[in-house]
Amino acid sequence: MRWIHAAGRGLLVAVVVLTGYVASGVPSDGARGGGRGPLTLATAGDLTGYLGPLLDGWNRAHPGERVTLVELPDSADETHAQMATDLRGDDRSRFDVLNIDVAWTSEFAAAGWISPLPAGRFPLDGFLPPVVDTATYDGRLYAVPYVTNAGLLLYRKDLLDKEGAAPPRTWAELEEQARSIAPKYGLDGYAGQFLPYEGLTVNAAEAVYSAGGSILGDEGERVTVNSAAAREGIGFLARGVRDGWIPEKALTYKEEESKKAFQDGRLLFLRNWPYAYVGASAKGSPVAGKIGAVPLPGPDGPGASVLGGSNLAVSSHARHPDSAARLIAYLTSERTQRQVLTKGALPPVRAALYEDPELIRRFPYLPTLRASVLAAAPRPKSPRYDQVSLAVQAVVHDAMTGHQTPEAAVRRLARELADISRRG
Repeated sequence: MRWIHAAGRGLLVAVVVLTGYVASGVPSDGARGGGRGPLTLATAGDLTGYLGPLLDGWNRAHPGERVTLVELPDSADETHAQMATDLRGDDRSRFDVLNIDVAWTSEFAAAGWISPLPAGRFPLDGFLPPVVDTATYDGRLYAVPYVTNAGLLLYRKDLLDKEGAAPPRTWAELEEQARSIAPKYGLDGYAGQFLPYEGLTVNAAEAVYSAGGSILGDEGERVTVNSAAAREGIGFLARGVRDGWIPEKALTYKEEESKKAFQDGRLLFLRNWPYAYVGASAKGSPVAGKIGAVPLPGPDGPGASVLGGSNLAVSSHARHPDSAARLIAYLTSERTQRQVLTKGALPPVRAALYEDPELIRRFPYLPTLRASVLAAAPRPKSPRYDQVSLAVQAVVHDAMTGHQTPEAAVRRLARELADISRRG
């Protein structure tokens, strides 16, 4: 999941489609098959290779409910397009369970592509509280959180220690260190995911949220982006490119490109998902043992991350709804969630795992990640999220490349989002 994904990496998108499920948890008459039977699970590219063995365990224990894994492209945008095309079709959908980017829940629910789920069937009270909100739409549960994520600021601890500098807590400190320390060591200052795709939407939203602003309200029906906070957040990103402490090459970075730049020792600071910390700390990495992670900075102190991750949803055309629900329960059980972290390096949704001493020793960023998740905010909720994201990407990219001032970019974005809302 790049989501590992969605946004970012950090999102692994898995799709579990449950046909004919109604709020009571009883299969409706429209289900294509019985309550139990084989399933298809669609997912964005599983870059860590952990999901196949995880499903092998399910298949051995449930031979009559075998799951076939379908891997879609690594790109969140391409995965969304393929899922939407399939789900817009008739009841011959290829998929049974959808592990969708958390930002897509509202869109898929509003379109009727996924069915509401009975909240009492899943252990939601054991999850980190913010993740449950990403699985709801119009007051109902339409998915079950599977993987969460929050952005972190990775930094070269060895170089900051050598300079006697603490990791930055504010944008001003980040900018000063990126401008003054990075060049001493032949490094670029700071990068995120700035190519015009879903990752840029995430980075832009984090900048706006960190400044105290928002983009949409009321499930996408109210445009709130035309604010001083949004101008400050987008201005921070645009200024970085203009002044050079964000290198121009970062405008071509997605998660993997930015991770590689940091892991190869070419960046002082990187905004990315926790999987990048795991990769950069692995044996053989040029920066292993030399890095640290802190919450994203903001104007006056720690900023706000966008909540990433993926949710497991039930397709409106699922063949075997009860098996789909049972699979979701399996994938969100504490035992399996532990493997999601230890085998896949993906942040689990189970709160107790973030306080497990053994896991903290193995993944020392867990307390920082927990704090970031608890303080994180979801991407703008909208039944037309794909259009919203495309508008954010285009406008912010124009601001970062100097084609528009941040002030003009925010006014334009407000107009475009209002148009999207009216068209809906």
